[in-house]
Amino acid sequence: MTPERFRTIVDAYGADPRRWPDEERAAAESWADLHRIEADAMLAESANLDAWLADHTVAPPERALIERVVAAAPNRRPVKHRVRLWWQGAAFAGIGLAGGLAGAFAVSFFVMTGQPPQTHDSPSYLASSFDGSGVDWSGE
Repeated sequence: MTPERFRTIVDAYGADPRRWPDEERAAAESWADLHRIEADAMLAESANLDAWLADHTVAPPERALIERVVAAAPNRRPVKHRVRLWWQGAAFAGIGLAGGLAGAFAVSFFVMTGQPPQTHDSPSYLASSFDGSGVDWSGE
């Protein structure tokens, strides 16, 4: 424990050792015991501030202030609106699930039959440059 660290602890947490950090309390108290005059001066400065802060109280808010704050708060949406949003979300999730199942069914159909779809017989608008078709778009 250094004098600078002791001052930092006293300035931050006050003169009462019960408020000091647990992991540094023993070291700070032992430093204060070894350097009693210097520690007492630092603790006296902080004790005055601690006493002033302990005496200071904040008055509870007036009823009119509470009513103004509550009146200015935004209104919550009615339960009916939240339920409608929940159903819309559930419908969206259901549509996504149905699409996923349809895709899984199509893929499993081709895997089970062992026959991939014939792309060379497909119309030119279904062809792409990756399917190996002989469709040449350069002439158009």
